[in-house]
Amino acid sequence: MRSLLTSRTAESMTTRQRWAALLMLAGSLLVVMMDMTILIMALPALVEDLGPSSAQQLWIIDIYSLILAGLLIPMSALADRWGRKKVLLTGFAIFGVVSVLVLFATSAVHVIVLRALLGAGGAMIMPTTLSMIRTIFTNPKERATALAVWSVVSGVGAIIGPLVGGTLLEFFDWHAAFLINVPFVAVAIVAGLILLPEARDPNPPRWDLPATVLSIAGMSALVWSIKQLAKHGWGDIGSWAAIAASLALMTWFVLRCLRRSDPLLDVRLFKSKPFTAGTLAAMASMFGMAALILLVAQWLQAVEGLSPVVAGVALLPMVLGSLVFAPFAPTLAIRIGARNVLAGGLAIAGLGMLLLFGIGSTFTYWQLAPAMALVGAGLGSLAIASAIIMGSTPTEKAGNAAAIEESMYDLGNVLGIAVLGSIAAAIYRTQLAIGDFADQGITGTLAHDSRESIVGALAVAEQTDTPALATTAIDAFTQSIVQTSLVGGLIMLAAAIVVHRLVPKSFDIATHETPSVQ
Repeated sequence: MRSLLTSRTAESMTTRQRWAALLMLAGSLLVVMMDMTILIMALPALVEDLGPSSAQQLWIIDIYSLILAGLLIPMSALADRWGRKKVLLTGFAIFGVVSVLVLFATSAVHVIVLRALLGAGGAMIMPTTLSMIRTIFTNPKERATALAVWSVVSGVGAIIGPLVGGTLLEFFDWHAAFLINVPFVAVAIVAGLILLPEARDPNPPRWDLPATVLSIAGMSALVWSIKQLAKHGWGDIGSWAAIAASLALMTWFVLRCLRRSDPLLDVRLFKSKPFTAGTLAAMASMFGMAALILLVAQWLQAVEGLSPVVAGVALLPMVLGSLVFAPFAPTLAIRIGARNVLAGGLAIAGLGMLLLFGIGSTFTYWQLAPAMALVGAGLGSLAIASAIIMGSTPTEKAGNAAAIEESMYDLGNVLGIAVLGSIAAAIYRTQLAIGDFADQGITGTLAHDSRESIVGALAVAEQTDTPALATTAIDAFTQSIVQTSLVGGLIMLAAAIVVHRLVPKSFDIATHETPSVQ
């Protein structure tokens, strides 16, 4: 076993072995990304079986991303020291074992603990797949193509999670949302043992325990507090206090890293403008995608009345847009410049959201589909973002760069849902004008439920036989999507401008290679 873990080197790999390794890495990433969203569809069945409280339901969904976010930096540092292949395969093993243990879960607490362990396994897998690509593909042009594949899989995994979850529930119970991981993990471990080379930082820094604690606490608290702000609204003082505390912890972490010659995370990488541009693009791309999926998925099910499985299928234009554009992004970047493709991808996504605004609140699904496809196509810029980030980073710092990029994905996701989701909720409540229905008995709890969500309003309308409330709620919700799309589109265009200014015109992903630190 030890020889399998350490014998192969990146230099000894043939072209076929490199691309086979990429296939294995992309497949493993797909599983981790799906797990972020797959349980959304399985939650109702899980609730019926285990009867968790409302707070426990939130923890079942959120604990995965919280643990994942908190451990990204420490796990990347561990991989740089212990070996990226070892950490990756250990992450797979944790993922597989925990997924099987769900069969023995008899309470909501058990499921929460298992989801937390899956988050820890995911934190070992996600950044390591990215840093392994940096190690395996030493040729910048090949690496750009490999990263394009990686970025497509990353985006597609999050989008198809609900579709896969919904499909599984058509035939199996909620345990299947966990057990689906097992065959993927088994194949990944075997393939990883055979195909992957070992890689590590030849001069790793001393382990910094205070910095590790700060990074875990700061990142987890930041993601949690943003989620809380989205749930409780912009006026929630507790959420803002938690955000302030998390930012203080992260600032302390950054200052500690800057003061050390051997930091846990080399934040000096941000001195590179292309690197900064790549991370900003990664965050902005996930920002737009997460918000659009959140709003459109609700519209498809609540307004159009589609089942979860059919709603998942209806989101596929976003996947198709990404699949069409991303594979050609590296070639296009070589021809017209990396900064043009990177900024252009963000601009295309922004235009997709503005297209939805231009259509207006009477849109149909077939008018919505092109807008989703454009947002998906814009995600193709992630391919160039990754190429710029990893190409701007010495090989021994690949783990640092991967941790930063993955953190940007996570922050972009929660910020998109928190910022645009909260804006949409505020517009919905304003447009609903629930006070106008007080004379029809829609007060107290009924009014509260109607204001909270379109699903609640439709349920109240049916319960009280008030069709006018249903009509008004649907109009208010579609209006909130349209107006939020304007805000999101403008933010994406602003990000495109900033990214374009940060990346030098001469930056070429086919030739750019940051030398190793001596």
